[in-house]
Amino acid sequence: MVTILGPTALPVMDRTGLILKKIPCFSGLEDSDLQDFKRIAVRRPFEKGEMIFLEGDPGNGFYVIAEGMIKVFKASFGGKEQILHVLGPGEPFGEVAVFAGQAFPANAMALAKSSLLFFPREAFVERITKNPSLAMNMLAVLSMRLKQFTNQIESLALKEVPARLAGYLLYLSEEQQNKERVKLNISKGSLASFLGTIPETLSRIFAKMSDQGLIEVSGKEIRLVKYEGIEELFQGGKIEL
Repeated sequence: MVTILGPTALPVMDRTGLILKKIPCFSGLEDSDLQDFKRIAVRRPFEKGEMIFLEGDPGNGFYVIAEGMIKVFKASFGGKEQILHVLGPGEPFGEVAVFAGQAFPANAMALAKSSLLFFPREAFVERITKNPSLAMNMLAVLSMRLKQFTNQIESLALKEVPARLAGYLLYLSEEQQNKERVKLNISKGSLASFLGTIPETLSRIFAKMSDQGLIEVSGKEIRLVKYEGIEELFQGGKIEL
């Protein structure tokens, strides 16, 4: 996950340029190209819990997270929620609908106070046709997103909830480059939704994994006591609830 520079005394446009340089899909572009994309970027602030777009809204542009965190999710008529992605600084979202010229297929909400860069569809498509390297970068980002989404669907369909949680802890360990300790980047309620379960079941699994000496939980910080044991649980081990 990319670290974005926080607020500075620089003018807004200068801060936008610094942010673009830190975003993977814009990496490798010449400064003149970055300046061109900076001209069409619109900074949009969102408070925690504020909706960014709803499923079915016109895909008139896509977003890149400058600061904060957002979730992309589907919701049923009964109010049940399934989180599809949790994204942080430097990550784009809503881009598939933009390239396809379709409506957004899911909802997006700010999980924390966030600052986003909005790129209008027509202006962005006009510029991307002149920058093949940017198109390749965005394909790489979309391919990685598709891989993560495929892994998530596989886990939801084939693995029990304890294995899904073990897989998420392993994912955090890789992302945070720490095999001894990780920090949850979302609330336990959101994590339950992401794993396709309910908070009560998730709490019982955390307790069982702690009882078996696999982890130690302190708020959002989790010590990975037996890393290999967590790997075994992800590969097919079971925990009796």
